[in-house]
Amino acid sequence: MPASKPPFSRGEYDRRLEKVRRSMEAKGLDVLFVEDPSNMAWLTGYDGWSFYVHQGVVVFHDADPVWWGRVQDANGAVRTVWMEDERVAGYNDRYVQSTVHHPMQDLAHRLREWGYAGKRIGVELENYYFSAKAYLVLREELPDAEFVDATALVNWQRAVKSAEEIAFMRKAARISERIVDGIAARVEPGVKKNELVAEILGDAVRGVDDAWGDYAAIVPLLPSGTDAAAPHLTWDGRPFRTGEATFFEIAGCYRRYHVPFCRTVFLGKPPQQMIDAEKALVEGLEAGLEAARAGNRAGQVADALFSSLERAGIAKEGRCGYPIGLSYPPDWGERTISFRREDETILEPGMTFHFMPGLWMSDWGMEITESILIRDSGPAECLCDRPRKLIVKD
Repeated sequence: MPASKPPFSRGEYDRRLEKVRRSMEAKGLDVLFVEDPSNMAWLTGYDGWSFYVHQGVVVFHDADPVWWGRVQDANGAVRTVWMEDERVAGYNDRYVQSTVHHPMQDLAHRLREWGYAGKRIGVELENYYFSAKAYLVLREELPDAEFVDATALVNWQRAVKSAEEIAFMRKAARISERIVDGIAARVEPGVKKNELVAEILGDAVRGVDDAWGDYAAIVPLLPSGTDAAAPHLTWDGRPFRTGEATFFEIAGCYRRYHVPFCRTVFLGKPPQQMIDAEKALVEGLEAGLEAARAGNRAGQVADALFSSLERAGIAKEGRCGYPIGLSYPPDWGERTISFRREDETILEPGMTFHFMPGLWMSDWGMEITESILIRDSGPAECLCDRPRKLIVKD
């Protein structure tokens, strides 16, 4: 039986499938294999911690998708996907982490049976989960097939969120607010980092009202002092200290939909350079929010931010934002659009981003960010509602 309570309506899944099929047709694909668990969940509703083994969804033009994976995980598929049970296919455990067999041998056998041995098959070549060995085995098993790089084909269809998706993200935003409120209330000199992280995770999972918390695709990041020059450090057992800034990069997550949110806490009296940087960062953030309008280019958001920072004497280049939504570890971004000056993508209503203008200097760092929704008109909406400032605790 299909999932009794899938996350979304059948009409929503039909809409997604139609978008993907149109893109497949434009690319000349006869069939598409997606292994990214975020794309799998978006297309079918599948939700399980099984992405450490090979699994995927096969998308056809004229039939419902097939979920394919480890046979014991097929039990999870029949409980979470919207398709009928016969659209779930499990491979034998002898393929799992074997030096003799490979799961792609089973997938190739099924593709032959379905009549795709000599067809154009799309695969996600640049993907955390689809290995070089998987690609080589498929090519060896299906020598007459033409394999086409379909990296991010599904990801791009996810860029504009439906009303159902935005409702989930608003719930995730309430969880993000609770987490940040808890951080501001609890962080003090002498508190051990791991103890605070335990509370962060507790707030994240307890959620808010009817919005229970899911696990985030990235663990809490909270480097302090000189370590805050590095954006992706996690935590240890050392205590917070007076005279140091700590940025907290977290995300509320509801039914796999993420709303990242970052704030920085300074214990004591912040130095003037940090006060000046806060002012410039907030001004740049607000300039970027004004530029984040439907019809503008993604690059205009970055240009507004960077130009504002440059006027304050702060040089920053690269990327300052990315699309967000449904995701699994190790990343909560969708890996398509970027807020960088050269990105020509036109912003559309319903797109959602983490606008992330972090400052990572030589011996300190600061993050004040917003997750945003592109509206039909006017500047972007911030999904979270908390003061846009450095949190100072004397």
